[in-house]
Order: sequence, then structure tokens, then C-alpha cells
Amino acid sequence: MGSKRIRYRRAAAAVAAGALPCLAFPAPALWWFAYVALVPWMLLLRSAPTGRRAALEGWLGGAGFIVAVHHWLLPSLHVFLLPLAALVGLLWIPWALLVREFLGGAPDPGRAAAALLLVPAGWLLSELARSWQGLGGPWGLLGASQWQVPPALRLASVGGVWLVSLLVVAVNCGLVLLIAVPGARVPAVAGVTGCVVLTGAVWLWVPRPEVSGALRVAVVQPGLVADGPDSTEQRFAAGERLTRALAGQRVDLVVWGESSVGADLAARPDLAGRLAALSAQIGAPLLVNVDARRPAGPVATPYAAPYADAFAAPVAVAAATADGGIYKSSVLVGPRGPTGDRYDKMRLVPFGEYIPARSLLGWATSVGKAAGEDRRRGAEPVLMGLPGRPGVRIGPLVCFESAFPDMSRRLTRDGAALLIAQSATSSFQRSWAPAQHASLAALRAAEDGRPMVHATLTGISAVYGPSGERVGAALPTSARTARVYEVPLARGSTYYVRFGDWPVGACLALLAVYCAAEGARSLGLRKPAPAPEPTTPPARTARG
Repeated sequence: MGSKRIRYRRAAAAVAAGALPCLAFPAPALWWFAYVALVPWMLLLRSAPTGRRAALEGWLGGAGFIVAVHHWLLPSLHVFLLPLAALVGLLWIPWALLVREFLGGAPDPGRAAAALLLVPAGWLLSELARSWQGLGGPWGLLGASQWQVPPALRLASVGGVWLVSLLVVAVNCGLVLLIAVPGARVPAVAGVTGCVVLTGAVWLWVPRPEVSGALRVAVVQPGLVADGPDSTEQRFAAGERLTRALAGQRVDLVVWGESSVGADLAARPDLAGRLAALSAQIGAPLLVNVDARRPAGPVATPYAAPYADAFAAPVAVAAATADGGIYKSSVLVGPRGPTGDRYDKMRLVPFGEYIPARSLLGWATSVGKAAGEDRRRGAEPVLMGLPGRPGVRIGPLVCFESAFPDMSRRLTRDGAALLIAQSATSSFQRSWAPAQHASLAALRAAEDGRPMVHATLTGISAVYGPSGERVGAALPTSARTARVYEVPLARGSTYYVRFGDWPVGACLALLAVYCAAEGARSLGLRKPAPAPEPTTPPARTARG
């Protein structure tokens, strides 16, 4: 009975310990806590009596982490969040086994040194696997908790958020060795010191983005609108009113949030006309976001192709491929209407915008606010030329696409001077979600050496410079305003843009070498089968 009680207590402790790192993320934003947050969980795993027990506690801790970091999804997913967390939590089992293998017992200095490499690599493996869009995407990566720490942002410019995650886990691993393994203090101190030296070297010697000019970008945040049959029109009117107040402020671009326009502009020329009039009045193009069904069948649309002059009158072109589906699209509008530049959202939010395997999981619509109809996906990223600023192109992303490092990197490699994320978190207004989402733009800006604008309907809206530094004051969830930001542009390329996710490749290679060595060692430990005994007596040798 006593052993069963101990097992239950350890299970509960694993869930609680796995949830602890959530405090390092916004809204608490205790960034420094990330460097010690894994220590209780790792101490528990190293003391697991068996590998099976370590695997169970790794799974439970992973599930606790997912629930804690995504707890704001409960109003939408309800109990469905729990089986989802249980599924994703399985990804921490390999890491848990590595913790027990290299930190359990009394590891010698060699095994302790290996732990400082392989344990962080195992953690990164779990982050890489859950970054698949079907599992929710790379939200809550441990390195993202360092979004407001300049040295960590500089590390991100070298190896992306992945390198920051590795450093955070390595520090936690070193602390576990210092606390629990007195004989491994030398490699532990060396490992932590190495993390500090690496960060300092990157801070001192990695070049900063070279600032070259600036853009005056206005962010329009209309605030909450009561749900109702005319809510989309009210939201549009609020954005229209706030944008009109920008007249005379000399802006280069006005950005509205996600789903700021609730009808297809080809089907509603009156809305397109109102947006064009706004653009003419303030003297700048508008980047709006259309969340609407497109007419099915051949329709006349101004979106068929880009125009040589973005302020020229759009030409209606027949679009025979319209399928009547719902798209979320970033659309650029000038004084004469939509310019032809449009980006259709490519990576949709699981359950929020589509239901994976709807035939099996469609019942989720009955227990939460899951998508009643799957939205359509865009085909490719799009760069938009900025009218009035020759050579300046903007790269739009929609909603949680700002969580994917590869998407902003692709836009930067293609020539984006300004990254823009149009978002809406009104369903989670009084939760940690708006702050978590806004913080992601700082990581993307630092990784790519390009400024990023995070524009939302209801806050938090924020702007970050090419080093990930905040530009101006963020717009809180209580704000209903339009604010102009002086956004610095930059040229050049970061190491992350040039070399991509090299920390991920290095960790996979390291884990592969370890697995191969373990396999060879296990084969070498097998004793060869003894030779069979002879069945006939040996022949006698004649002696002379």
C-alpha cells in the first residue's frame, strides 16, 4: 500500500514539475525562472527506480507542461485539451530516459559531460516533433521565454529559437549536477561557464543588423466588439473611424488585424470602395485581413495578378478556380482599390480553423468552439511591394504563423524588408494568450534581422526592431486606438537566415551517434555462442 502511495505522489509531482516552466512565459514572463524551472522535474526523473517509471513521469510532466502553457484554450477546447496534452506529452519520453541514463545514480565526470550535450539534445527533439502543425505548432518552445532578453535574442540571430532552448536546458542540467552529484561539479561548472562564454562571445562579436532608413507604420486596434449579426460591420466601421484619424500624420502603411474585414472584397465592392477612400484620405495603402467565403465558380476578381503600378485601377479578371471555400487573406488596398497583392493563410490552427481527420474527430464541435467548417489553405508565401517606397517589400503572416521560424525566414530570404503578423485573440482576451502571441514577434525579428509588426484586433499589438527590441509602447488589450510607429529597417543577413535550423541538425546527428554507439555496445556485450562439442573421439597420432 505504501509503495502505491509513493507512485501516486511521484506521478502528481511529475505533472506539477512539468507545469512549472509556464511561469517563464508571458503573462508572468519570469524569464530568469526558465534557467531553473526544469530542475525539480529532472531531479525526479533521475531518481526513477526503473526506465519504465522514468518514461511514465516524463510523459506526465510533458502533459502537465502542455496544459499549463495552453491552459487558455480550455474555454474553446474544454476537456478535449486533456487528451491532446496526453498525446503530445508522449514526446518527452525519450528526454526523460536520457535524464535517467546520464544523471541517475552517481555519474562519473565523462557521463556528466555527455549529459550536458545529450539531455538538451533530447529536449530539442521533443520541441521539434511537437512543432509539426498537426500537433499545434511551435508554441511554447522553451527558448521563446527569453523574448525580452537581449543576449538571448542575439543567440536567436545565430541559431534561431532552437539555440536558445538548448542553452536554457543545458543550464538546468548543470544545476542538477551541482545539486545532486558532488563528484560531477567540475564538468557542471565547466558546462554552465561554457553557456555564459558562448552567450558573451555572440553578444560581442556577432554583427548587429545594419539600420537603413525607417517606415512609419500605423497599427489599428479597434478593440472588442459585441457578438451579434452585425459584429463584422461594427468592427469594420471601428477600424474605418480609427484609420480616418490618421489623416495628416504622414504614414507609409496602415495595418489592420486578422479578420478585420468580414466579406470578400470582390463580392462587396462597397467595402472595397470604403477602404480605397480611406487610403486616399490618409495617403497610404492599407493591409487588411479578409476572413470570408469566396464566391464559387467563375467570378470577376481584382486579385488575379499583381499590377505594375500598385495605385493603378484594378482590372477585373475571371478566376475560374474559386471553390466557394473560406479563406483568411492579407489584402493590400490602395486609393483605387485592392492592388492585386493577396496572401492566403497557409498554416491553419488545428480545431480553431480546421479539424484534423474531421470524419473521426468532428465530434469536437459539440464540446467546444471548434471549427464548424474547414478553412482553405493558401498555396505559397507572398511578398508585397509597398507603394511609394520602391524596393521595400513586406512579408505578411496570419495569426499563429508567427510561431513558425521557417515561415518568416523564407520571407526574409525572398527579400522582405518588413514582417507583419495580423492576429486576433479576442476569444482569449483575459488570458495569457495575447501576451504570449505578441512575444513571438520579438523572436522572429531577432532571428531574421528584420522588424516585425504584430497587429491585432483587440491587443496586444506590438512592434519590434530588427534586433528584437521593442519599438514604442505596446497596445494593451484595453486599447482602442490607431498608433503610428517609426519602424527601423535593416539590411544584411543573420546567421540564422543564412544557415537555418543548424542546431536541430546538430542535435539529431548527436543523438544518432549516441544511438549507434549504444547499439554497437549492446552487440559487443553479447558473448559468442560456444563451439559445439565434437561427436567423435579425436584421432590418435602415431609416434615414431
